[in-house]
Amino acid sequence: MSVNSSRFDSAIGWSTRPDAWVSKGIRFVFSAVAVILFCGPLLVIFSGAFDHNPDPTKLSVVPDSPSLINFQVAAENRIWHYLTNSLVIAGGALLLQLSVSVFAAYALARKKFRGQAIALLVILATMMLPEEVIAIPLSLVIGDLPLVHVSLKGTLLGVILPLGAWGFSIFVMTEFMREIPAELEEAAKVDGAGELRLFAQIILPLCKPALGVIAVFGFNMIWEQYLLPLIVAADPSDYTLTVALLALRSDDQVGTGIVLAGALLALVPSLVVYLSLQKSFLRGITTGAIKG
Repeated sequence: MSVNSSRFDSAIGWSTRPDAWVSKGIRFVFSAVAVILFCGPLLVIFSGAFDHNPDPTKLSVVPDSPSLINFQVAAENRIWHYLTNSLVIAGGALLLQLSVSVFAAYALARKKFRGQAIALLVILATMMLPEEVIAIPLSLVIGDLPLVHVSLKGTLLGVILPLGAWGFSIFVMTEFMREIPAELEEAAKVDGAGELRLFAQIILPLCKPALGVIAVFGFNMIWEQYLLPLIVAADPSDYTLTVALLALRSDDQVGTGIVLAGALLALVPSLVVYLSLQKSFLRGITTGAIKG
């Protein structure tokens, strides 16, 4: 069986045509523009964070006078305390969010009950509400928790609990669990597997790609929160890194380099989470695209 070499060359991006250099040149230009647009701001942040006196009006990708003074001054402004607050909130809220998502998705995808469609519709409707709409009601609830009448103002738990459930994560897990063949569940029940064993040993391991997807998106959603930590905070020491960066930026006594140093620290956790879950994330996205 012969293979058409021209089609194969076109598929991998090569071409033997005389005017192939034109298409290669166009691809190179578009690729360079994409790299500049996406990587340019990151390089500027990195350069400014390590520059002793960065010029905010000057675009620079290499520090003029490399120094760690910005991080030292940022530490004096309690940047590490704000980073710790953010990490505790992100870790606790993400763990709670993953737990709620998998259990809610299991009930919606693998069980049948009256009002199932309405429950999923209500969950999806929460994704349509802007944060500004629920800011005042949420502030009242956090200030006086129903039934127990406890105020969560000024506590990290006050930020973690509202982030424990996210409609996007529940929806993704629900759709993924629906694709798991029912025959696997029936075979496990024939072998004597109970409900908990079925969930822990059959369903959950098959959902690892989806867990990678909702973990990456969930962490970024939690990490980028601004309005909720601001509502819950009773004192500037309760700020997360996101809120603290804006406060530092509005302070005339704080230079641009210090803010960029804080911004660089804020980028690191997101990169670590993505790189750690990259395989599961890509598998989950690819699986969803193929099934779709």
